[in-house]
Amino acid sequence: MRTLGRRLVTLVSGVGARPGDPVELRMRKALLVLVALMVLPAAAVWGALYWLADERTAALLPWTFLVGSLASLAAFGLTGSYLLLRRSQLLLVLLIPFLLTISLGGLAASGGVILWSLLAPLGAITFDSPRRAWRWFVAYAILLAAAVPLSATVRPVAATLPDAMALAFLIMNVGAVSLIAFVLLATFARQREDAQQQADGLLLNILPAEIAELLKADAQQIAEQFDDASVLFADVVDFTPLSASLSPADVVSLLDRLFTDFDALVDRFGVEKIKTIGDAYMVASGVPRRRSDHAQVLAFMALEMQDVVGRHARDDGRALELRIGINSGPVVAGVIGRRKFIYDLWGDAVNTASRMESHGAPGQIQIGETTYELLKDDFECRARGPVEVKGKGVINTWYLLGPANGRIGRAPA
Repeated sequence: MRTLGRRLVTLVSGVGARPGDPVELRMRKALLVLVALMVLPAAAVWGALYWLADERTAALLPWTFLVGSLASLAAFGLTGSYLLLRRSQLLLVLLIPFLLTISLGGLAASGGVILWSLLAPLGAITFDSPRRAWRWFVAYAILLAAAVPLSATVRPVAATLPDAMALAFLIMNVGAVSLIAFVLLATFARQREDAQQQADGLLLNILPAEIAELLKADAQQIAEQFDDASVLFADVVDFTPLSASLSPADVVSLLDRLFTDFDALVDRFGVEKIKTIGDAYMVASGVPRRRSDHAQVLAFMALEMQDVVGRHARDDGRALELRIGINSGPVVAGVIGRRKFIYDLWGDAVNTASRMESHGAPGQIQIGETTYELLKDDFECRARGPVEVKGKGVINTWYLLGPANGRIGRAPA
């Protein structure tokens, strides 16, 4: 039974589908086809019951809906025109119950069949847009208001169906419409929930969770001072000449594999990836979540990054190498712009960290004096000595070698 259901869903999803359809459009097409198929048996049964009750004109209207709906589904299968399917289905479900109400002589005599017309604005919300759904609701309200006087004019003497049949029609009309309305609204709500989750996921891919929440709350300006933070820059050694010898796809693939491994380290150590610039990778610790071990955790990550990059080989068989620079100090963090915004850092500590990387040596992790003071008790460092740094003058630097013996172990999970 479950296999049969899956085959049915697959078959429905394939009606009118086109290879280039976006996922959302494909889902809407499949749902509209499914709802249209759900209504067809009701139209056939309603027509048969009216025919048995000797209401021949009334019987022809549900069957007209049946034929029209099948014709629109066939046209959709041939043309793939979602607009044609949507408009034809909404028009049929809006007009046929209204005409059926008139042919039977009023709301009571028809068992409230005009409730089916309410599916037109509800369907417009799900399959079109809430803005345009108002037009369909206005049309429904006009037809509902016109049904009573027109029924009295067209059929002054209302149809007299047997009491049991009239009650059955009322129950079926209310029940069937309620079921389909629930399916439509539940699907619409699910679509909004999925869209919101997708949007949140995309936002969290470019912004810290705390900053994303502020943006969703429509914060006018996001800026904060952090007195104690550490910043890391990593750059692939000789990447520019390497990339010149590779195809564009190979360049992107190489960086994607490497940076994906770095992203896993970011998640593992609980630090914040700020951005990538070409083959450079920027990470911060202590922002936007303050932590006292910001330098230590970033030192551990730098050592792990050196281990990770050694597993990525160039085409000539040589292993990739990194230059890594770390510096600590106060930074300003915030979001600028309103298009393609980014959470970024500013301050002397950031500039110095960038200089530590650019003035470093291949395969080494170079740290500034402020970071050295934070790490010297827990890590082994080798003095490099004074280094002439552009924009900074001569500063003392050290190479980070690893955890101090007897002090601490490898990086924490």
